[in-house]
Amino acid sequence: MTNSTFKGILIEKDDNGYQAAIKEINSDDLPDGDVAIDVSYSTINYKDALAITGKGPVVRKFPMVPGIDLVGTVTHSDSSKFSVGQQVVLNGWGAGEAHWGGLAEKAVLNSDWLIPLPDGLSPIQAMTIGTAGYTAMLSVIALERHGLSPDSGSILVTGANGGVGSFSISILSQLGYHVVASTGRMEEADYLKKLGAQEIIDRATLSGAGGRPLAKEQWAGAIDSAGSHTLANVCAAMKYNGVVAACGLAQGMDLSTTVAPFILRGVTLAGIDSVMRPIDQRIEAWNRLANINHDHFDDISTVIGLNDVFDNASALLEGKIRGRLVVDVNQ
Repeated sequence: MTNSTFKGILIEKDDNGYQAAIKEINSDDLPDGDVAIDVSYSTINYKDALAITGKGPVVRKFPMVPGIDLVGTVTHSDSSKFSVGQQVVLNGWGAGEAHWGGLAEKAVLNSDWLIPLPDGLSPIQAMTIGTAGYTAMLSVIALERHGLSPDSGSILVTGANGGVGSFSISILSQLGYHVVASTGRMEEADYLKKLGAQEIIDRATLSGAGGRPLAKEQWAGAIDSAGSHTLANVCAAMKYNGVVAACGLAQGMDLSTTVAPFILRGVTLAGIDSVMRPIDQRIEAWNRLANINHDHFDDISTVIGLNDVFDNASALLEGKIRGRLVVDVNQ
């Protein structure tokens, strides 16, 4: 790669402490990889916000360009899988944690981590989906593979105003499910109903400690991005043979529960990993995402520039962001 500079967010840790700032980065400092990319868009996910603010131990080596998602155009390839000019998508694989990620104008990545931008999606639509929408689709697929269908009963979505929650509601409603949305911002009920939620409940009914081992049977399935007490209470209130897709930890990593829902009601707790998911499963999820109705994308996403990342990262951790934050890295 020709020696040049490009703009990006760089996280550094030295004697002056933990710092994240927009810098001019030398292209010679880019990490090893067999595909070079001009990045079009990235995103801010919960993990990115933790990395940028330093409020979570996300970054494993310094300096680091954060950003677990990106979409861009291949400018150089030593891989037979991708050619110059091709548009590609990245989610996870340690980008933004152990390998420089997407919140910069350029990236160099391992071709094994990339998939082609699916037909039917523009670059900005791909990042509106990002890891959040991709995780939502993986969760929906998990519910389906454990036997759930719209006839099984209602599906609960926690963290409904977040990226995963918003996409889960939209996808499930398009598939014909009766969706119950749990949120801490009841003033956003109209937004959630527009996405397809048919019932809205206050997250306070699920987020408290010390819930009963078994509660009244309410839902056939759930997609939970909260973890902690919320996940425990969700499991306790599942119907017989219910399925819970656990994909987040917004409330916490802890899980204080009992075996009662699992051995007395046959409840399944399905873990959803989006970071190291095999390529064939990624492509399946992304192809399905390319074929959903995209009418709600403008409602779900807000496009910002690199300069706006820092304030929005803090707001995201405070639960003040609705839907998805797409970052135009060239803005």
